[in-house]
Amino acid sequence: MTLSSTVPLLAAAVTALLAVGALVGRTRSPGRWIFAVAMAGLAIETFLSQRSATAPTPGEAARWQEWRLLVFALQPGLWSLFSLCYSRGNHAEFLRRWGGWVGISLIGPLVLAFVFYDHLTIELPPGPVAAVYVVGLGWAGKALHVFALLAWVFVLLNLERTFRTTVGTMRWRIKFAIVGFAVLFGTRLYTSSQAFLYSAVPRTHGVIVACAILLACLLVVASVARARAFEVEVYPSQAILYNSLTIVLAGFYLLGVGVLAKLVEAWGGDGNFPVAAALMLVALVGLGLLALSDRLRLRLRRFVSRHFQRPLHDYRRLWSGFSERTATCVNQQEYCRAVARLVSETFESLSVSVWLVDDAQSGLAWGASTALSAERAAELLAKPETTRPVVEALRDETKPVDFDAGGEAWMETLRQLQPDQFGKGGGRLAMPLRAHGEFLGLITLGDRVSGVPFDGQDLDLLRCLADQTAAGLLNLRLTRRLLESKQLEAFQAMSTFFVHDLKNAASTLTLTLENLRVHFDNPAFRQDALGAIGRTTDRINALIQRLAALRRGLELNAHRTNLNAVVQSALQSLGTGFPKVELALADLPPARLDAGQMQQVIANFLLNARDAIGEQGHIAVRTARQNGWAVLSVTDDGCGMTPEFIRQQLFRPFQTTKSRGLGIGMFQAKVIIEAHRGRIEVDSAPGRGTTVRVLVPLEEDRA
Repeated sequence: MTLSSTVPLLAAAVTALLAVGALVGRTRSPGRWIFAVAMAGLAIETFLSQRSATAPTPGEAARWQEWRLLVFALQPGLWSLFSLCYSRGNHAEFLRRWGGWVGISLIGPLVLAFVFYDHLTIELPPGPVAAVYVVGLGWAGKALHVFALLAWVFVLLNLERTFRTTVGTMRWRIKFAIVGFAVLFGTRLYTSSQAFLYSAVPRTHGVIVACAILLACLLVVASVARARAFEVEVYPSQAILYNSLTIVLAGFYLLGVGVLAKLVEAWGGDGNFPVAAALMLVALVGLGLLALSDRLRLRLRRFVSRHFQRPLHDYRRLWSGFSERTATCVNQQEYCRAVARLVSETFESLSVSVWLVDDAQSGLAWGASTALSAERAAELLAKPETTRPVVEALRDETKPVDFDAGGEAWMETLRQLQPDQFGKGGGRLAMPLRAHGEFLGLITLGDRVSGVPFDGQDLDLLRCLADQTAAGLLNLRLTRRLLESKQLEAFQAMSTFFVHDLKNAASTLTLTLENLRVHFDNPAFRQDALGAIGRTTDRINALIQRLAALRRGLELNAHRTNLNAVVQSALQSLGTGFPKVELALADLPPARLDAGQMQQVIANFLLNARDAIGEQGHIAVRTARQNGWAVLSVTDDGCGMTPEFIRQQLFRPFQTTKSRGLGIGMFQAKVIIEAHRGRIEVDSAPGRGTTVRVLVPLEEDRA
């Protein structure tokens, strides 16, 4: 057997073994399952490619290539799916966002391969062309490679996003795997572009892809061996990835290949074109790998600092970056994660952890880490009393502490919390976090790139970063306490209103029952008593329903309904004892309304108007049609409200001017109306009365 036939067979065997190995282990994440299936497909495709290359006749070679393209059609979708799941703790969010592309990349190539099977390939006649190319591509085959080109760029873009999110030892663990995938899909980008450009599959592609597969498998195995895990768990942002290295390299490559093809066409020869395109791809991949090298970046910074008299750290960029990263953090976990990443990047320290003092000041709690997962940190902190000596030892410390230099018990505890991954990491430091005389936690650093020790500049900057971090943590802690106080205050206010209304209802029931004992034999009194009990029960149920709706949110059951009918139902529900209401109902087409919810809203407006007018006032209800809206207005000539109250308090929960009100009626009304895609307007002034206008879209205009 020749080398060109042996290498693809070896690659197919190694790929199949890696697919099986991906399913071995206790943890089987979605990324591992998809990886196993995709690698199995890649093994089959590589085997079919080898069979095509060794086929004795052009016709048989073309048939093997057709079968290879059928398997190849599965690859874009599977690898796109894998790139969204690999090492991502929030992969479900990305699957929801990119589900459309995943579906297209899965279904589109399969439709081209199976439905238009006869247009996949074109058999080449014997001759010099058939000696270079295995088979020609029909329009479906070319379209299939266009899908593949887009998919390989998408895969590389997602893997780059995952890699950029990692920092410290998290990045160190998956770096080899990411490089391996970059080699594989960079090679596939090259082969797909060549196949599309020449409308044929070169015979050399099978060996090229097989070599890339072997190298990628070797790097993935090396990554698993050094990290003891197939993947890590990071949480990339949903934001668009700007300044993407993938986009830059892919763009330069495709542009370069296009320019090169035009030059070759102009010069009248293309014998070395595939070699030149391959060398261009290798050069761009190598440039990308150099750009990702931590050691190269550190040495370049030190060279510039040493020979051009620049400070080692760019302080202006550092502090602007600190402000930008932490400004939007609303809880301690997000804040600690941002700080850990920034400290790791600033000091080229792969292992950085932020530890917080618990509320009882009795031990440490995990904040964030570039080296430890939340599960591993929980195992290390399983016994809180073990970290209490650390808190006591560092409570009054203001300088960085080298906990590799001492033998105290608390230093041994820190060494267990901050494991030394490489043994030559330049020492391990603990920097206490203190603000306003309060000890809030500490930052531990270790595993510096190239084992560079911390110098005076590093220690001074670390103290400044610790002071700024502590100030931010204290602000977050005080903000949390303020929110808890506000929540407690709101709960107390709600409880006060609730108890007040229940007390009134209980007083009514008590008085009714006491009188019932005396006048039980009077049928008319019994009838009135039953009515009073029913009304009190309805009042309690309405109170409970309003509070429950406020707690669980709103669920609409909307149907085609006439707003005038809802107004009539609301008036009937208030009973005959309600003050007289002036009605002016215009002829309206139907709107999509939840009749029960809107009836509750209108009844609430009418009850508010009754409370405002007293005994001699006037209430008017009107409906009208206005520019595609159904308009309802409830007007009274009561006491009115100030503009400040309307603007700042009217639609907020637990805000009321009535001594017996809960202050949730208008808030709930606004929620219900906005759920109908409508709006509410209030016109009022003290002593002038109030008009509440509700606008909801009409059904015919919405359609």
